[in-house]
Amino acid sequence: MKQLNQDTTSRPAPAAPARGPTKLLDFGVRLEAGERGAMWLAFACNFVLLGDYYVLRPLRDTMATFFDVSQLNYLFMGTFALTLLGAPLYAALAARFRLARLLPALFWFWLSNILLFALLLRAAPGSRLVAGCYFVWFSVINLYLISIFWTLMVELFNAAQATRLFAFIAAGGSFGAIIGPLVTRSLVHRVGHQGLLLIAAAGFLLVIVLVKLLIRAKQQLQRQSVSAQRSTMDHALPGSALDGFRQLLSRPYLQQQALFILLMTWVATISYFLQTDVIARGLASVAERTVAIADIDLVVNVATALVLILGVGQFVRRFGLTATLVLNPLIMVGTFAALVFAPTVFMVQLLQVVRRVTQYAIARPSREICFAVLDQETRYKAKNVIDTTVYRFGDVSASMLQAGLRAFGSGLAAVLAVGVAASALWGWAALALGRRYESLRREQGQALK
Repeated sequence: MKQLNQDTTSRPAPAAPARGPTKLLDFGVRLEAGERGAMWLAFACNFVLLGDYYVLRPLRDTMATFFDVSQLNYLFMGTFALTLLGAPLYAALAARFRLARLLPALFWFWLSNILLFALLLRAAPGSRLVAGCYFVWFSVINLYLISIFWTLMVELFNAAQATRLFAFIAAGGSFGAIIGPLVTRSLVHRVGHQGLLLIAAAGFLLVIVLVKLLIRAKQQLQRQSVSAQRSTMDHALPGSALDGFRQLLSRPYLQQQALFILLMTWVATISYFLQTDVIARGLASVAERTVAIADIDLVVNVATALVLILGVGQFVRRFGLTATLVLNPLIMVGTFAALVFAPTVFMVQLLQVVRRVTQYAIARPSREICFAVLDQETRYKAKNVIDTTVYRFGDVSASMLQAGLRAFGSGLAAVLAVGVAASALWGWAALALGRRYESLRREQGQALK
């Protein structure tokens, strides 16, 4: 069957779990021989990457407050247009350059972009044009940052390993995401937005080093562990720039993943519009807005780290991936419904916190596991289309819907009703995706471990 991951078939039985004095430092993660070094490198890379992400993200959300909420849909449309162009460009690069060279090169390119924006913000600190360009740029590249990192993760680990390790690796990102808002909050008044961008550029240098070490760790893992993905990164991918779109249109499992991410972004965009509107009306100072957004990020990421460390991996192993995927939409149905009865500023902020915690702690690692049962070409091409183009299509379509609701004079109740409906549909899509994943696992003979 075309959807099966050919890298994980016909292997010997896994080695016995690794033991030793460092076991306590692994926070209860059950490791097999050869996995510890790769897991901790992945944890560290995600830590630095998400730390940088959360230095750059409050700047993006601050730039959004330069615009009226009714203008945000134009920024979302520009973001979607560039994302649509980026997906085939990424596939074309993957077809031309060795994967081991391409991934670090992309981070070098984004580092140069950060330095350019630092210069532009210094030259024109109040420019709406620069603000809009930064908003669109970050909204495009932030998806590629996360997508490429998790593509590298499913390049290293197969589905059984992902079930055991991905929650812990995701927790590394959450700890980094705690540091990022703290850096932003404590330094924005001293160094300004340009200084924060320079700090982020330094972080990208460290990410590049860690990505290269992870590529090397893949080779070591293949020598030490019989359970590792057997694919290599010393070659370019065959095919054309549009293969990812063709795979998405022809394979039902990929369409289920796309529907899951589409509805997740609908829920996220509804929450984001509510947040932006409240902060723009409530805080006049740009610095105060940055601090307020960074504070929300801090609460979200502390809670996310705790959830990931304390139980998501065990929840997946005990109840299965399907139950884990469905849990997030069910929580959001209840949260939107509660806001209908108590539409206060505090409840709007609580909605954003709950939504992001459940998305990052539950939906993100769970849906990434779903890609571990696919072949290498699909992991790079179709996954990238889903993570970027489909994600941004969800953003722009949700923003256009909200613009239409405002044009017809609809109020908060209508927006929240859309949120409840989107969350319910998301739950149905999560159920279908989880069942198909479990079916593929059984066909491959990989029991949950």
